[in-house]
Amino acid sequence: MDIYSFFFNAVFYICKHLAIFALMEAIRETNFQLPNQQNFYRGKVRDVYTTPDQLIMVATDRLSAFDVVMPRAIPFKGQVLNQIAAKALKDTEDIVPNWLIANPDPNVSVGFNCETYPVEMVIRGYLAGHAWREYRDGKRSVCGVSLPEGLKENDKLPSPIITPTTKAHEGHDEDISREEILKQGLVSKEEYEKLESYTQQLFQRGTEIAAKNGLILVDTKYEFGKVGDKIYLIDEIHTPDSSRFFYSDVYDENQSKGLKQKQLSKEFVREWLIENGFQGKDGQKIPEMTDEKVEEISNRYIELYEKVTGEKFKPRDYNDVLKTIEQNILKSIK
Repeated sequence: MDIYSFFFNAVFYICKHLAIFALMEAIRETNFQLPNQQNFYRGKVRDVYTTPDQLIMVATDRLSAFDVVMPRAIPFKGQVLNQIAAKALKDTEDIVPNWLIANPDPNVSVGFNCETYPVEMVIRGYLAGHAWREYRDGKRSVCGVSLPEGLKENDKLPSPIITPTTKAHEGHDEDISREEILKQGLVSKEEYEKLESYTQQLFQRGTEIAAKNGLILVDTKYEFGKVGDKIYLIDEIHTPDSSRFFYSDVYDENQSKGLKQKQLSKEFVREWLIENGFQGKDGQKIPEMTDEKVEEISNRYIELYEKVTGEKFKPRDYNDVLKTIEQNILKSIK
Protein backbone atom coordinates (compact mmCIF):
# COMPACT_ATOMS: atom_id res chain seq x y z
CA MET A 1 0.00 0.00 0.00
CA ASP A 2 1.45 3.40 -0.98
CA ILE A 3 1.53 6.34 1.39
CA TYR A 4 -1.42 8.06 -0.28
CA SER A 5 -3.67 5.00 0.04
CA PHE A 6 -2.63 4.57 3.66
CA PHE A 7 -3.40 8.21 4.43
CA PHE A 8 -6.77 8.03 2.66
CA ASN A 9 -7.79 4.87 4.51
CA ALA A 10 -6.73 6.35 7.85
CA VAL A 11 -8.73 9.52 7.28
CA PHE A 12 -11.75 7.49 6.12
CA TYR A 13 -11.59 5.31 9.25
CA ILE A 14 -11.38 8.31 11.57
CA CYS A 15 -14.27 10.11 9.86
CA LYS A 16 -16.42 6.99 9.89
CA HIS A 17 -15.65 6.42 13.58
CA LEU A 18 -16.51 10.00 14.48
CA ALA A 19 -19.75 9.86 12.50
CA ILE A 20 -20.88 6.75 14.37
CA PHE A 21 -19.91 8.35 17.68
CA ALA A 22 -21.80 11.55 16.82
CA LEU A 23 -24.98 9.60 16.13
CA MET A 24 -24.82 7.78 19.45
CA GLU A 25 -27.81 8.59 21.65
CA ALA A 26 -26.22 10.05 24.75
CA ILE A 27 -28.62 10.31 27.70
CA ARG A 28 -29.51 14.00 27.86
CA GLU A 29 -32.52 13.66 30.17
CA THR A 30 -35.21 11.30 31.41
CA ASN A 31 -38.91 11.94 31.95
CA PHE A 32 -40.32 8.85 33.65
CA GLN A 33 -43.54 8.48 35.63
CA LEU A 34 -42.76 5.86 38.25
CA PRO A 35 -45.17 4.06 40.62
CA ASN A 36 -45.68 6.01 43.88
CA GLN A 37 -43.54 8.84 42.51
CA GLN A 38 -43.82 11.91 44.72
CA ASN A 39 -41.25 14.32 43.34
CA PHE A 40 -38.85 14.81 40.46
CA TYR A 41 -35.74 16.97 40.48
CA ARG A 42 -33.38 17.60 37.58
CA GLY A 43 -29.92 18.48 38.81
CA LYS A 44 -26.93 19.54 36.78
CA VAL A 45 -26.09 15.92 35.97
CA ARG A 46 -28.66 13.66 37.62
CA ASP A 47 -32.40 13.17 37.28
CA VAL A 48 -33.77 12.31 40.71
CA TYR A 49 -37.10 10.59 41.39
CA THR A 50 -38.48 10.14 44.90
CA THR A 51 -41.01 7.72 46.34
CA PRO A 52 -42.18 7.75 49.98
CA ASP A 53 -39.04 5.99 51.24
CA GLN A 54 -36.65 5.67 48.30
CA LEU A 55 -34.68 7.87 45.96
CA ILE A 56 -34.01 6.81 42.36
CA MET A 57 -31.03 8.64 40.87
CA VAL A 58 -30.36 8.46 37.13
CA ALA A 59 -26.84 9.52 36.16
CA THR A 60 -27.36 11.14 32.76
CA ASP A 61 -24.61 11.99 30.28
CA ARG A 62 -24.98 15.73 30.88
CA LEU A 63 -21.73 17.58 31.48
CA SER A 64 -21.52 20.54 33.83
CA ALA A 65 -18.63 22.90 34.48
CA PHE A 66 -18.55 26.14 36.46
CA ASP A 67 -22.08 25.11 37.55
CA VAL A 68 -23.31 25.41 33.95
CA VAL A 69 -24.69 22.46 31.97
CA MET A 70 -22.94 22.16 28.62
CA PRO A 71 -25.04 22.00 25.42
CA ARG A 72 -23.90 18.49 24.48
CA ALA A 73 -24.04 15.28 26.48
CA ILE A 74 -21.06 12.90 26.70
CA PRO A 75 -21.68 9.19 25.87
CA PHE A 76 -20.87 6.80 28.76
CA LYS A 77 -20.22 9.64 31.22
CA GLY A 78 -23.24 8.78 33.38
CA GLN A 79 -22.37 5.10 33.43
CA VAL A 80 -18.79 5.90 34.46
CA LEU A 81 -19.92 8.13 37.33
CA ASN A 82 -22.58 5.73 38.55
CA GLN A 83 -20.37 2.65 38.55
CA ILE A 84 -17.32 4.33 40.11
CA ALA A 85 -19.54 5.74 42.85
CA ALA A 86 -21.14 2.35 43.53
CA LYS A 87 -17.73 0.71 43.96
CA ALA A 88 -16.41 3.56 46.11
CA LEU A 89 -19.46 3.45 48.39
CA LYS A 90 -18.97 -0.29 48.84
CA ASP A 91 -15.29 0.26 49.66
CA THR A 92 -16.09 2.80 52.41
CA GLU A 93 -19.25 1.44 54.02
CA ASP A 94 -17.28 0.41 57.12
CA ILE A 95 -16.47 4.08 57.80
CA VAL A 96 -19.97 5.54 57.50
CA PRO A 97 -23.31 4.05 56.38
CA ASN A 98 -24.30 5.13 52.87
CA TRP A 99 -27.58 5.69 51.09
CA LEU A 100 -27.16 3.06 48.34
CA ILE A 101 -29.50 0.06 48.19
CA ALA A 102 -29.13 -1.21 44.60
CA ASN A 103 -27.83 -0.48 41.09
CA PRO A 104 -30.52 -1.91 38.79
CA ASP A 105 -29.02 -0.32 35.67
CA PRO A 106 -25.53 0.92 34.69
CA ASN A 107 -26.83 4.51 34.99
CA VAL A 108 -29.11 4.10 38.02
CA SER A 109 -28.73 4.03 41.78
CA VAL A 110 -31.59 3.36 44.19
CA GLY A 111 -31.23 4.25 47.84
CA PHE A 112 -32.64 5.75 51.00
CA ASN A 113 -34.43 9.08 50.67
CA CYS A 114 -32.33 11.16 53.07
CA GLU A 115 -32.78 14.67 54.36
CA THR A 116 -29.64 16.35 53.00
CA TYR A 117 -27.33 18.69 54.86
CA PRO A 118 -27.15 22.13 53.17
CA VAL A 119 -23.34 22.02 52.88
CA GLU A 120 -20.87 19.97 50.86
CA MET A 121 -17.68 18.81 52.55
CA VAL A 122 -14.78 19.58 50.20
CA ILE A 123 -11.38 18.27 51.29
CA ARG A 124 -8.07 19.11 49.65
CA GLY A 125 -4.69 17.44 49.96
CA TYR A 126 -3.03 19.54 47.25
CA LEU A 127 -3.24 23.15 46.08
CA ALA A 128 -5.12 22.74 42.80
CA GLY A 129 -8.17 23.94 40.91
CA HIS A 130 -10.33 26.54 42.64
CA ALA A 131 -8.07 26.72 45.70
CA TRP A 132 -5.02 27.39 43.53
CA ARG A 133 -6.83 30.09 41.55
CA GLU A 134 -7.75 31.82 44.83
CA TYR A 135 -4.16 31.49 46.10
CA ARG A 136 -2.69 32.71 42.78
CA ASP A 137 -4.87 35.80 43.03
CA GLY A 138 -3.40 36.70 46.42
CA LYS A 139 -5.68 35.02 48.94
CA ARG A 140 -3.99 33.13 51.75
CA SER A 141 -7.16 31.77 53.30
CA VAL A 142 -9.75 29.45 51.77
CA CYS A 143 -13.01 28.97 53.66
CA GLY A 144 -11.37 30.29 56.80
CA VAL A 145 -8.40 27.91 56.52
CA SER A 146 -5.00 29.66 56.38
CA LEU A 147 -2.44 28.61 53.77
CA PRO A 148 1.33 29.12 54.02
CA GLU A 149 3.32 31.40 51.73
CA GLY A 150 5.49 30.10 48.92
CA LEU A 151 3.27 27.35 47.54
CA LYS A 152 3.15 26.48 43.83
CA GLU A 153 0.24 25.12 41.86
CA ASN A 154 -0.38 21.44 42.69
CA ASP A 155 1.95 21.43 45.72
CA LYS A 156 1.03 19.00 48.45
CA LEU A 157 -0.44 20.81 51.46
CA PRO A 158 1.10 20.31 54.91
CA SER A 159 -2.06 18.35 55.79
CA PRO A 160 -5.47 17.94 54.13
CA ILE A 161 -7.82 20.89 54.66
CA ILE A 162 -11.63 20.95 54.65
CA THR A 163 -13.08 23.82 52.61
CA PRO A 164 -16.89 23.49 52.68
CA THR A 165 -19.34 25.01 50.22
CA THR A 166 -23.02 25.75 50.41
CA LYS A 167 -25.11 23.29 48.42
CA ALA A 168 -26.92 25.12 45.61
CA HIS A 169 -29.75 23.44 43.68
CA GLU A 170 -29.39 26.16 41.07
CA GLY A 171 -26.51 28.50 40.27
CA HIS A 172 -23.13 28.43 41.97
CA ASP A 173 -22.06 26.70 45.16
CA GLU A 174 -20.38 29.23 47.45
CA ASP A 175 -17.35 28.86 49.71
CA ILE A 176 -18.22 29.01 53.39
CA SER A 177 -16.16 28.64 56.57
CA ARG A 178 -16.72 26.22 59.43
CA GLU A 179 -17.38 29.20 61.70
CA GLU A 180 -20.03 30.61 59.38
CA ILE A 181 -21.77 27.24 59.05
CA LEU A 182 -22.10 27.03 62.84
CA LYS A 183 -23.01 30.71 63.19
CA GLN A 184 -25.84 30.38 60.66
CA GLY A 185 -27.03 27.15 62.27
CA LEU A 186 -26.78 25.25 58.98
CA VAL A 187 -25.44 22.25 60.91
CA SER A 188 -25.18 21.74 64.65
CA LYS A 189 -21.69 21.73 66.17
CA GLU A 190 -21.98 18.09 67.25
CA GLU A 191 -23.09 16.91 63.82
CA TYR A 192 -20.59 19.08 61.96
CA GLU A 193 -17.74 17.56 63.94
CA LYS A 194 -19.01 14.11 62.88
CA LEU A 195 -19.11 15.24 59.23
CA GLU A 196 -15.53 16.51 59.54
CA SER A 197 -14.37 13.21 61.01
CA TYR A 198 -16.14 11.17 58.31
CA THR A 199 -14.68 13.44 55.63
CA GLN A 200 -11.13 12.96 56.89
CA GLN A 201 -11.54 9.19 57.15
CA LEU A 202 -13.11 8.88 53.70
CA PHE A 203 -10.34 10.97 52.15
CA GLN A 204 -7.70 8.78 53.79
CA ARG A 205 -9.40 5.63 52.44
CA GLY A 206 -9.77 7.19 48.99
CA THR A 207 -6.09 8.16 49.05
CA GLU A 208 -5.05 4.59 49.89
CA ILE A 209 -7.22 3.07 47.15
CA ALA A 210 -5.99 5.59 44.57
CA ALA A 211 -2.35 4.86 45.47
CA LYS A 212 -2.86 1.16 44.72
CA ASN A 213 -3.90 2.15 41.19
CA GLY A 214 -1.04 4.57 40.58
CA LEU A 215 -3.05 7.70 41.34
CA ILE A 216 -3.04 10.56 43.83
CA LEU A 217 -6.41 11.70 45.21
CA VAL A 218 -5.89 15.46 45.06
CA ASP A 219 -9.21 16.76 46.32
CA THR A 220 -12.81 15.64 46.50
CA LYS A 221 -16.19 16.40 48.02
CA TYR A 222 -18.60 14.41 50.15
CA GLU A 223 -22.27 14.98 50.80
CA PHE A 224 -24.24 13.71 53.77
CA GLY A 225 -27.86 13.30 54.78
CA LYS A 226 -29.99 11.83 57.55
CA VAL A 227 -32.84 9.39 58.03
CA GLY A 228 -34.12 10.07 61.51
CA ASP A 229 -31.02 10.62 63.62
CA LYS A 230 -28.75 8.41 61.50
CA ILE A 231 -26.15 10.07 59.24
CA TYR A 232 -25.60 8.62 55.77
CA LEU A 233 -23.02 9.31 53.08
CA ILE A 234 -25.05 10.20 49.98
CA ASP A 235 -24.72 10.97 46.27
CA GLU A 236 -21.47 9.96 44.52
CA ILE A 237 -17.90 9.75 45.78
CA HIS A 238 -14.46 9.50 44.17
CA THR A 239 -15.72 10.12 40.62
CA PRO A 240 -14.23 12.52 38.04
CA ASP A 241 -17.09 14.93 38.70
CA SER A 242 -16.49 15.05 42.45
CA SER A 243 -12.74 14.44 42.63
CA ARG A 244 -9.40 15.25 41.08
CA PHE A 245 -6.63 12.67 40.56
CA PHE A 246 -2.97 13.00 39.54
CA TYR A 247 -0.78 10.22 38.16
CA SER A 248 1.67 9.36 40.93
CA ASP A 249 4.51 8.11 38.71
CA VAL A 250 5.13 11.55 37.15
CA TYR A 251 4.01 13.83 39.98
CA ASP A 252 7.39 14.55 41.60
CA GLU A 253 9.21 15.12 38.30
CA ASN A 254 6.50 17.36 36.88
CA GLN A 255 6.33 19.37 40.08
CA SER A 256 10.08 19.87 40.31
CA LYS A 257 10.20 21.04 36.67
CA GLY A 258 7.17 23.28 36.95
CA LEU A 259 5.22 21.22 34.41
CA LYS A 260 1.47 20.70 34.35
CA GLN A 261 0.39 17.57 36.17
CA LYS A 262 -1.11 14.71 34.22
CA GLN A 263 -4.50 14.37 35.81
CA LEU A 264 -7.78 12.55 35.63
CA SER A 265 -10.66 14.82 36.55
CA LYS A 266 -13.07 17.27 35.03
CA GLU A 267 -10.40 19.96 35.30
CA PHE A 268 -9.32 19.39 31.68
CA VAL A 269 -12.84 20.45 30.65
CA ARG A 270 -12.62 23.58 32.81
CA GLU A 271 -9.19 24.42 31.37
CA TRP A 272 -10.51 24.05 27.80
CA LEU A 273 -13.43 26.33 28.63
CA ILE A 274 -11.15 28.93 30.26
CA GLU A 275 -8.84 28.88 27.22
CA ASN A 276 -11.90 29.61 25.09
CA GLY A 277 -13.11 32.50 27.22
CA PHE A 278 -15.73 30.82 29.41
CA GLN A 279 -15.86 30.59 33.21
CA GLY A 280 -19.62 30.59 33.75
CA LYS A 281 -19.81 34.36 34.17
CA ASP A 282 -22.62 36.54 32.86
CA GLY A 283 -22.27 37.46 29.21
CA GLN A 284 -19.80 34.67 28.40
CA LYS A 285 -20.61 32.25 25.58
CA ILE A 286 -20.02 28.52 25.88
CA PRO A 287 -17.56 27.50 23.13
CA GLU A 288 -18.69 25.07 20.45
CA MET A 289 -18.19 21.46 21.47
CA THR A 290 -17.31 19.51 18.31
CA ASP A 291 -17.80 15.77 17.77
CA GLU A 292 -14.05 15.35 18.27
CA LYS A 293 -14.18 17.18 21.61
CA VAL A 294 -17.16 15.11 22.77
CA GLU A 295 -15.31 11.89 21.93
CA GLU A 296 -12.15 13.13 23.65
CA ILE A 297 -14.07 13.91 26.85
CA SER A 298 -15.85 10.54 26.73
CA ASN A 299 -12.55 8.72 26.34
CA ARG A 300 -11.06 10.61 29.28
CA TYR A 301 -13.97 9.53 31.49
CA ILE A 302 -13.53 5.91 30.43
CA GLU A 303 -9.79 6.16 31.11
CA LEU A 304 -10.49 7.43 34.60
CA TYR A 305 -12.93 4.59 35.26
CA GLU A 306 -10.31 2.00 34.37
CA LYS A 307 -7.57 3.72 36.36
CA VAL A 308 -9.67 4.34 39.48
CA THR A 309 -11.32 0.91 39.61
CA GLY A 310 -8.55 -1.18 38.09
CA GLU A 311 -11.22 -2.82 35.92
CA LYS A 312 -11.93 -2.84 32.18
CA PHE A 313 -14.86 -0.60 31.26
CA LYS A 314 -17.82 -2.42 29.70
CA PRO A 315 -19.84 0.13 27.70
CA ARG A 316 -23.59 -0.19 27.88
CA ASP A 317 -25.80 -0.66 24.81
CA TYR A 318 -27.32 2.68 23.80
CA ASN A 319 -29.98 1.05 21.62
CA ASP A 320 -33.38 2.10 23.02
CA VAL A 321 -31.51 3.20 26.13
CA LEU A 322 -34.25 5.25 27.82
CA LYS A 323 -36.74 2.37 27.58
CA THR A 324 -34.16 -0.03 29.02
CA ILE A 325 -33.40 2.28 31.94
CA GLU A 326 -37.09 2.70 32.75
CA GLN A 327 -37.74 -1.06 32.63
CA ASN A 328 -34.77 -1.76 34.93
CA ILE A 329 -36.01 0.83 37.42
CA LEU A 330 -39.51 -0.61 37.41
CA LYS A 331 -38.17 -4.11 38.13
CA SER A 332 -36.18 -2.83 41.09
CA ILE A 333 -38.94 -0.87 42.84
CA LYS A 334 -41.82 -3.38 42.50
